[in-house]
Amino acid sequence: MRKIFSIAAAGVLLASSPMLVAPIAAQAQGFNIEVGPGGVRTVPNEPRYRYDDRGPRRMGCSQREARAAAREEGLRGAEVVRVTDRSITVEGMSRRGPERIRFANAPGCPTI
Repeated sequence: MRKIFSIAAAGVLLASSPMLVAPIAAQAQGFNIEVGPGGVRTVPNEPRYRYDDRGPRRMGCSQREARAAAREEGLRGAEVVRVTDRSITVEGMSRRGPERIRFANAPGCPTI
């Protein structure tokens, strides 16, 4: 009798467990697979943009940052004269005369 009752209780638990579990989402490459009370369905992924609350992330050194860095290094009247994918060149006057500084086009504007 005890064995029959335990088998019946286990059967009830197994039958009711899908109703107790929240919908499950599985990741695939281009879509999500959701399993829930409504059955199995596929949902396309939303595109993931590289934006946060403030806007797009800056990937390198801007011209304004390069001018500010040149001023910090002692150039007066700093002016951007050339911008490439890899570097930003700034010209200005130092105590010794005209001078040119190149900065890497990377976050933080490191000097080359």
